[in-house]
Amino acid sequence: MSVRQHWRVIAAAAVTLAVVTGCGSDGGDSAAESGDAATRVFAADNGEITIPADPKRVVATGYAVPVLIEADAALVGISSWKRGLALMTEEDRATYERLPKVAGEAAAETNYEAVAAAKPDLIVIGVPKPALGSLDMKRLESIAPVVAIGPTTPAAWRELSRRQSDAAGRGANFEAAKQAYDKKAAELKDKYGTALAGLRFGHVGSYGEIAKGTFHREFAGSWGTNIAQDAGVTYYGEVKEKGGGGLDVTEYPAIEELPKSLGEADAITYTLQPDGTPAEAVQQVLDSALWKNLPAVQAGRVFGLQYTEAATYESALRTLDSIDKAFAPLLNR
Repeated sequence: MSVRQHWRVIAAAAVTLAVVTGCGSDGGDSAAESGDAATRVFAADNGEITIPADPKRVVATGYAVPVLIEADAALVGISSWKRGLALMTEEDRATYERLPKVAGEAAAETNYEAVAAAKPDLIVIGVPKPALGSLDMKRLESIAPVVAIGPTTPAAWRELSRRQSDAAGRGANFEAAKQAYDKKAAELKDKYGTALAGLRFGHVGSYGEIAKGTFHREFAGSWGTNIAQDAGVTYYGEVKEKGGGGLDVTEYPAIEELPKSLGEADAITYTLQPDGTPAEAVQQVLDSALWKNLPAVQAGRVFGLQYTEAATYESALRTLDSIDKAFAPLLNR
């Protein structure tokens, strides 16, 4: 039985139990009967919202899109999510393509008429809190209950996806995916434990700006690092000034600062695009004479990682596979 099939078996049992008992989520939300439909109160970014205990028609936007596709939620409309297409399995990509698009990539690109036409009984908004200001929340709330569950720091995708899955009545699916990820991460941590022991890593991300002469340094808890940390990698250092959200774990030094920024690293990981090639902003770092003189580079301890922007447990399994492939040479040292 595949992981996805396993999820469906568990989910079917969970839905049956919910219908029989009318119980709330494992997060402690209260439940009640309202006519023929059970409801519960869900703690969202936008307050305590009464939602269906077992939603039948869900609209999802932003980061909730890949999460709820993977969780087999009862989706009837989604926002576009082009940034995550390369992380989707063929099955999930087919689901994504099939579903009506009721919003664009940005919150401001929401088509309220399309949302209403989808006749949702729940709307899950997966955008950062600042982006909520671009939405007509009252108009959305007139269509269906709205729960805003948006991202904060990069590594918070674990809790974010749990809450989004729970809201859509797919907590059991979430747990199955998490267990598969945790098992794989533990295997890699054991496999590479000795080889990684004592190594202090740095990471070069893909959002440096060539025109400004900067590169992207990511620290522990950032997109490029958080999944590798689950496999046993230790990233050293921290940002000079925390700016909130992703800026708490990432910064953009000038290329000339490469020796100062990464000179103490015993090893360095760097972000690769899904096709396995470095983005232009990363390539400028790799081509730099300053990069080639770094101790970690001269020691041959540099590793390119794919799928570092995974924000669901299923897609993060692909990240772990990339980490496994990248670190394999360490076992031959």
